Amino acid sequence: MTKKYFGTDGIRGAINSKNINGDMFFKFGLASGTYFKSQKKRKQTAIIAKDTRLSGYTLEPALVSGLASAGMHVYTLGPLPTNGLAMLTKHMRANMGIMITASHNPHHDNGLKLFGPDGMKLSDKIEKKIESLIDKQISKHLSKPEKLGRVKRLETGTRKYIKILKKNFAKEFNLRGLRIVIDCANGAGYKAGPELLKSLGAKVIAIGVKPNGLNINKNCGSTYPNKIRSAVKKYNAHIGISLDGDGDRIIMCDEKSNIIDGDQIIAALATRWKNKKMLKGGVVGTLMSNYGLENYFKSLGIKFIRANVGDRFVKEKMQKNKFNLGGEQSGHIILGKFATTGDGLLVALEALFALRKGKKASEFFKKFKKTPQLLKNIDVKNKSIINKTEVKKSIKIAEKLIKGNGRILVRKSGTESKIRVMVESHKKSLLSKCLNLITKQIK
Repeated sequence: MTKKYFGTDGIRGAINSKNINGDMFFKFGLASGTYFKSQKKRKQTAIIAKDTRLSGYTLEPALVSGLASAGMHVYTLGPLPTNGLAMLTKHMRANMGIMITASHNPHHDNGLKLFGPDGMKLSDKIEKKIESLIDKQISKHLSKPEKLGRVKRLETGTRKYIKILKKNFAKEFNLRGLRIVIDCANGAGYKAGPELLKSLGAKVIAIGVKPNGLNINKNCGSTYPNKIRSAVKKYNAHIGISLDGDGDRIIMCDEKSNIIDGDQIIAALATRWKNKKMLKGGVVGTLMSNYGLENYFKSLGIKFIRANVGDRFVKEKMQKNKFNLGGEQSGHIILGKFATTGDGLLVALEALFALRKGKKASEFFKKFKKTPQLLKNIDVKNKSIINKTEVKKSIKIAEKLIKGNGRILVRKSGTESKIRVMVESHKKSLLSKCLNLITKQIK
């Protein structure tokens, strides 16, 4: 049975569309509150954080109303990175945590990410149970007047999150002497990011920290790495950190202005963890992970497994195989020792901890040569076009052309109305030829 509302990473779409509006968010709140209240394992509490989208002001009250109507007590935290919400859900022993965000999408989108009491994203099984409650008669789930939940604003969310992050490292760890540029994408990490780095003694140049509700991810953040590259060069920084709208992704930049993607970060951390005997089992990547990364791990004797795209699928594979490191090329990286989901600031700290003795970022991150890769995101009205006979035929032709010299991946986006086409090969002539063959047919 396929899911009706939830995608690969929560619920996401255009604001005031079919599922992303006040009416539906009330239903999401009422349904999820009803489900978690029925578990009766903890006090009836939900906590809510959000990114900086203007639409958050319309969706949050509706969500709160639904949860309180189900009898859940609600704490609202304001802007906070997604993993901060996950950490605090577990730390505060809440029944559930809800993040109002559309992650790296533009401001006109919004959505939800739901977490259970363990700080983990919900399983398909639980999401389907919540969906079944959404579609049932609402009045059946409404609490009696004396059983309604109470709502309180918690102003200490950012401070609590920073404290939890720092506890993962030695007390004497500091960043004194380092000049760091951080691009917060005008998103959820615009307070926590600079505050965290400053508290450790770094000289911080913060950009993307003036959200106005409409500029989240706009020409900034992890999806626009040229911004951090220019800033590192301009301020002669030792390293650059670029987050996305909800702070669960990270792209970095070394002192030579070279962009460091998720695959390169994972390679560097895995190498360090292996040498320190901290790496458990191996590493989980995704179908999008660079072929060069796979070959690099093979040369080191590190087991490498590919999961479907989406950090939830990465986490599931990590749990199944008892691995403690995994992530995506896009910068979703899960440090299983410290967190249950991707956290850009946590990954940044782990990398900075490795550089604390004066090692240069360009040396630390230079682990493997990437296989040339082309990626095309094609806007479509209906993602089922991928199953059309003509499209399938073009993919088969391209796969025959590149066989033995590379790799092709064509997939539906789990969060947007797009088809993503990726081609990898050291033969550059094959890259554009195969990509054009497939994209032309889809268009």
